[in-house]
Amino acid sequence: MSKMRFQRMKRWLAIASGALIAVACWMALVVFAARGGWFRPSPPEKSDTAAFLHWAESRYKDQSRGNIAIVLIEQGRVQESYFASHGRPVNDRSLFQVASLSKWVTAWGVMTLAEQNRIDLDAPVSRYLTRWHLPEGPFDNDAVTVRRLLAHTAGLTDGLGFQGFPPDEAPPSIEQELAHTTDAMPGADGVVRVGAEPGSHWRYSGGGYLILQLLIEEVTQEPFNSYMQRAVLRPLGMTQSTFVDPDSAHLVDFYGPDGSLALHYRFTALGAASLYTSAADMTRFLQAHMAGSDGSVPGRGVLMPTTLAAMHKPIAFLYGLPVWGAGPTLYAPDGTGGYIIGHDGANFPAINTTARINPANGDGIIVLETGSISLAREIGGQWTFWQSGIVPLDTLVLIDGRGILIATAAGAIVIFLGAGFAVRRMRGRSNLGPL
Repeated sequence: MSKMRFQRMKRWLAIASGALIAVACWMALVVFAARGGWFRPSPPEKSDTAAFLHWAESRYKDQSRGNIAIVLIEQGRVQESYFASHGRPVNDRSLFQVASLSKWVTAWGVMTLAEQNRIDLDAPVSRYLTRWHLPEGPFDNDAVTVRRLLAHTAGLTDGLGFQGFPPDEAPPSIEQELAHTTDAMPGADGVVRVGAEPGSHWRYSGGGYLILQLLIEEVTQEPFNSYMQRAVLRPLGMTQSTFVDPDSAHLVDFYGPDGSLALHYRFTALGAASLYTSAADMTRFLQAHMAGSDGSVPGRGVLMPTTLAAMHKPIAFLYGLPVWGAGPTLYAPDGTGGYIIGHDGANFPAINTTARINPANGDGIIVLETGSISLAREIGGQWTFWQSGIVPLDTLVLIDGRGILIATAAGAIVIFLGAGFAVRRMRGRSNLGPL
């Protein structure tokens, strides 16, 4: 190869390398901009709660033919609320099935046992199980601890998502569901096993919370719902809430995404997917994360304030960002060293819920709805951005992901077209023709 041809190849490689670096920088800029809300409409002024609620109302009217309950909390008190339905009316006492939002409440039940020294959060969960055991595999089952199950870092790879069972089908036992999950959501592996190194990374696992449900039953020797009623729900004043047999007089209609009435599915995975609760009860749950105006302490005597604070510390990270504590999602920094916390839920065919709280200032949001697969998450993501100026990671991936991909692809195309133009100019100037 001649020296001139070698020099030309070096220049081409330099252009190609520069283009790849530029694309990487562009991708980083797009993600940074999206995280900062550059591609989102500006939210209302922070003090204008009514304007935010008006925006949320408009999203419901545009996207759902079901029903919805929205509560906005400021400094621990209900500031605004909105209830709407295309069928039977709903109000703050209407019972919604809240899907995976159940996990956050279940985590409180687990932590009551830890406070009573009946379990060790860092002990192998197998120490407490007799009715079912994790199947043997290539990883150490003893590294599956209660704390890691709470934070989805136990190495379980089931990806559950439970779809539930129709009214004419009896749900299987916990042991049967763990051994062979028959109602796994589409795309879920559905086999509850240790498929990755425990503690190595975050991976969402509904199966992990089914194990925690079994843990509560084994340790307390009580049915899961009975213990949760006695130890968590009733002491918090959540007198309507239950994981089984909701009051049919207050239960909302279930809607599909097309606005048609849908079946009411029931679950074996109570602690992962089956809490029935109202906007009023969820308000009490969020208020329990902060000191009350009457002098009541965070935790309201169900959990100690130090336990709550420990639950809110990062355990799981994704892309270097903290995403999960011992139960709640960590949506965004709160500006004081803590996090806006909460949980979302989605059940088949179109239940979507969220409850989020900023313990530092007592502001929160509750969205319970049926008839849309993503509306509550979208409203919760915008509220988090409104609160913190940061778009939460789950919103970036699940709500804004398409726009981010389009922006990234458009920039990459421009960069590669520019690189191609530079190569053509270089070839024209050298007048050497192709290699």
